[in-house]
Order: sequence, then structure tokens, then C-alpha cells
Amino acid sequence: MRPALHAEWTKIRTLTGPRWLLLGTIAATMALSAAITSVMTCDATGCGHDAAKLSLTGVQLGQAPVVVLAVLVISSEYDSGLIRTTLTAIPHRATVLVAKSLVLTGVVAAAGTVAVLGSLLAGRLILPGHGFTAAHGHPALSLADGPTLRATAGSVLYLVLIALLSLGIATVVRDAAAGIGTILGLLYLVPILSPVIDDPHWQRLLAQIGPMSAGLAVQATTDLDSLPIAPWAGLGVLATWTGAALLAGALLLRLRDA
Repeated sequence: MRPALHAEWTKIRTLTGPRWLLLGTIAATMALSAAITSVMTCDATGCGHDAAKLSLTGVQLGQAPVVVLAVLVISSEYDSGLIRTTLTAIPHRATVLVAKSLVLTGVVAAAGTVAVLGSLLAGRLILPGHGFTAAHGHPALSLADGPTLRATAGSVLYLVLIALLSLGIATVVRDAAAGIGTILGLLYLVPILSPVIDDPHWQRLLAQIGPMSAGLAVQATTDLDSLPIAPWAGLGVLATWTGAALLAGALLLRLRDA
């Protein structure tokens, strides 16, 4: 395992693409979060907004570079033919996928932590100027608050799970464009379709099973009883999607020719 980890770390560290995609994750997450919090207001009569969730909205955009990075981790090797060299050097194919998963988890967790904490800090600095004050029922955002800490840590876990989901699907489809299109469609299609469905039962069901809509429930800190799915349960749904994708990818990597 150590040689495989070293090889994967060398690949992701020495190429410029992963570096820019990780920086893009940080920039996109923080920029959208700052933009959203800067246009929200809360007047003296109060407001129904979830300050922590607003501050972490940028994760919805920041996940896109994560998807691209995770897909390229394996699809670029298929495109260039390097996968044959990789599998020759490390014949145990499951080891290759595990090594890629571990390295990807590490770099996405690091970038995701910076992005999420930066977004939370932006919310803490911006929102009080727009009426989100203790007097209006919104104390300053702090990691000392249990729900805010859960939303913050859960957002980092969400990005890691999205990366691993993307790796699994990319291993199945092999092609970069097909992999990115499949994953982005899976993530964003459910939130787009839900509002146009008239039946509340189906709306709630889609929110419960969609990887993005269910996974991002972990960001909610208020009105939890009204959520289609509980925060940690929603992240569990995403973890199930991720596990299934990685299992399918591992099986096909083992059974198919490089």
C-alpha cells in the first residue's frame, strides 16, 4: 500500500491541474457564500433564515471543481494510457483504487476545511451588518455552538464524499466528459426537478434520496423538524451513494481490461 500511496501522492502533487482545481474549490465556495450573505437581510421583526446554512451555501458551487478533480484522478490515466503502467506496477487493482481514494480524501479534506471555515468566517463578519444579530435571534456564528460545528464539519465531510462518489463513477465510465456530466447531473438535477413536481410526497422523497439534497441537510441548524431528512441521516444517504459507486468501480476495475 505504501508504494501505491506514494505514487498517487506524487501524481496529484506534481501536476498543476489538481492544484488549480483545489484552489478553485476554495475560491468558489468562499465567493458564493460571501455573495449570498451580503444580499440577505434580517429586520427587527426577525427572519426565518438559517445563518449557518446561508454562510455555507458556497459548498453547492465549490463541489463542482471537486467533481472534476476526482474524475480526472482516474479518467486522465485512461485517456493517456498511463493506467496500464499503473496496473503493471501495482497489479492488485483494489490497492490502486484504495490509494487513489485515500490521497483524494486527504487533499479534498484539506481544501474543503479551508473553504468551509473561510465561508463561515465571511458569514460571521458580514451577516451582523445585515441584521443577523443576537437582538434578532441570531448570535454570532461560532464553532462552540453544537449545530454550527455539525454543519461545518458535515460540509467538509460532504465534499469528501462527493469526491469519492465522483471517483467511483469515473472508474465505472472511464471517460472524463461522461463522468463529469453524469455526476453533475446526478447532483444538480434533483434540486431542479423538485420544484416542478406538484405532489409533495414525491418532492419530499426526491429530497430524501438525492445525493446533493440529502447530503446538504447536514448544514441545517434551525427548524430541523421541517426537513425532509435529518442532517446526519442525509449525509448517510450520500455515503450510501458513495459506497455503491466505489464498489461498482472496484468490481469493474478488477474485471475489465485496462
